[in-house]
Amino acid sequence: MAADDLAADERSDTARKDDKPAMDWWAEARGLLWLVLAVLGFHSFIAKPFYIPSESMMPGLLVGDRLVVTKYPYGYSFVTPTFHLMPYVPGRLFGSLPERGDVVIVTPPGQRTDYIKRVVGLPGETIEVDGGQLLIDGVPVERRAMGVRSVAVDANTQCSALQYPGAYQERADGAVCRLPIFRETLPNGRSYDTIDLGYRGEASGDDYAPVLIPEGHVFLMGDNRDASADSRFSVAERGLGGPVPWENIGGRAEFITFSLDGTATLNPLSWFSSFRSGRAGTSLAPDREAVE
Repeated sequence: MAADDLAADERSDTARKDDKPAMDWWAEARGLLWLVLAVLGFHSFIAKPFYIPSESMMPGLLVGDRLVVTKYPYGYSFVTPTFHLMPYVPGRLFGSLPERGDVVIVTPPGQRTDYIKRVVGLPGETIEVDGGQLLIDGVPVERRAMGVRSVAVDANTQCSALQYPGAYQERADGAVCRLPIFRETLPNGRSYDTIDLGYRGEASGDDYAPVLIPEGHVFLMGDNRDASADSRFSVAERGLGGPVPWENIGGRAEFITFSLDGTATLNPLSWFSSFRSGRAGTSLAPDREAVE
């Protein structure tokens, strides 16, 4: 090849390289921003994941469970957006009250932390707890003893002697926490299991004086009746401070996606062994029983 031809080819290659468009960083940043906004929008208005950090909803929910919470069933309020950045605004858009028995996400008045509890009382009703027995309008809620259930002890389920005296038991296949289960059925026929260790005094929430639920409010309790900061306790006691305004309900818990026993580390090999079997896909909707 002649020297002139070689030089021409080199100039042509250089021209092609120079013609290559430069990276449009603004376009890339704009695309990333739209992606983030889409994710936040989905989390805020459609559904979001939720992590169970406490034992207040045992036996149905364990520490380490991951859930899907839908935002739209009750409409939208100031607590709906992710991170709770909005100031208090009364009312709801496209609002509807939760159904009795629903498991809901709630933000205590004046707080930014989400709790998970069960709706047991609706507006206009009088709620009372007498010796651990829930009463609605003076009528005891149906309650059946279901015996003792063994819950596996792991890094996320400790079964401390202080919280569950005498419940810890060693077995050949691993330690368990033996807990007394009571099946509770609400007036609309929705039923679910609760834990009740017996009468532990007024400070434990076993006694709660009758209170009339105001309009636009609901009364919430945890299924683990001796270990739940709910409507029976003041906000100062890290509870919900009585009946909760419906604006503070952030969504409905639907089902468990997966569950971790607390043994996972930064080592990826530990991730698979930390999964609890048999919990993925579990629905959180209460069972329905016939109402007489």
